Amino acid sequence: MATRSFAAAAESDTITVEVNPFETHKCEPPSTTVTTSKEELLSFFTEMYRLRRMEISADMLYKAKQIRGFCHLYDGQEAIAVGMEAALTYSDSIITSYRDHATHVTRGGTIEEVIAELMGRKTGASMGKGGSMHMYNRKNNFYGGQGIVGAQVPLGAGLAFAHQYLDDGSVGIAIYGDGAANQGQIFEAYNMASLWSLPAIFICENNHYGMGTAEWRSAKSHAYYTRGDYVPGIKVDGMDVLAVKQAMAFAKDFALREGPIVMEMDTYRYHGHSMSDPGSTYRTRDEVSNIRQHRDPIERVRKLLLDNGLAEVAELKAIEKAAKKEVDAAIEAAKAADFPGEEVLAAHIYVDGMGMQLRGVDSKSWLTAPPAKKDNN
Repeated sequence: MATRSFAAAAESDTITVEVNPFETHKCEPPSTTVTTSKEELLSFFTEMYRLRRMEISADMLYKAKQIRGFCHLYDGQEAIAVGMEAALTYSDSIITSYRDHATHVTRGGTIEEVIAELMGRKTGASMGKGGSMHMYNRKNNFYGGQGIVGAQVPLGAGLAFAHQYLDDGSVGIAIYGDGAANQGQIFEAYNMASLWSLPAIFICENNHYGMGTAEWRSAKSHAYYTRGDYVPGIKVDGMDVLAVKQAMAFAKDFALREGPIVMEMDTYRYHGHSMSDPGSTYRTRDEVSNIRQHRDPIERVRKLLLDNGLAEVAELKAIEKAAKKEVDAAIEAAKAADFPGEEVLAAHIYVDGMGMQLRGVDSKSWLTAPPAKKDNN
């Protein structure tokens, strides 16, 4: 069984927390009483702060033109990536959308791999060839971010089918946003997964804006956890890492016993849709500020630790300082790394030895053979 990086609840310093009630569709909700510990809360605080710092630094690197192209940041949504991993193993498979930086890290990747990939360096998660939307870690069953809206959902059903076929006791997880939730292929995936009772978990990260369009303007029903119809669903406070952990444990057990389930994570992104979106034309500054003040996932865990006497302010400050140092070191390492050379342009397209060709040109010889000169005589 693959190991997890998150601390398990210990007998010492254990506390009981009541999370917000879960809303369910065609299934009974899990308990809202969650047992946790100092060790686990500190691990959650550390992981979420590392991810927050990474994304804020990516914002600065983009504005400094060290990162080019598309860049979709995850700050505000950290409780989902961290909480769900606390209930999973690396034997479970995950595929997600283009907002994938944090998922790469929680799947066992490094911050340096993310920063290097964003900067197009060969030490990146996808050797500098994928960029922001295409992180990947096959070793830990992370099948990457996907640039085509909603296309990862049927692929996630396929991963669940593989787990069922192998009978390995693991689940396939497909993550998408509220902006993708109206894609027809998602409902096709629901149907096949239900028809075959696949161990599939479909997670809608509802941050309430598909690009700049509010959910109520794009969907007649924005109760996304009910939209599987015959597929059971559960709505979760996606800003509470403990609620996410509790719901994820419930969903995995359910999927392995009963078949597919839809999860709606009620969350919020602090940045715009992408770095080209200031995120201020379709929502007010007061709205963003209110979420930061009352629902921020990191501050919620900080409060739990301090209010229950499980940590001192200085201890949390030390964690923050260490995270900043780690991210700064990752940036410097990425800047020092080389860009991928032209020899890898045709790599990772075909399996070696298949004798395939790329657009009629041999995939290996075209890099070494000079192009023929045109004879104008």
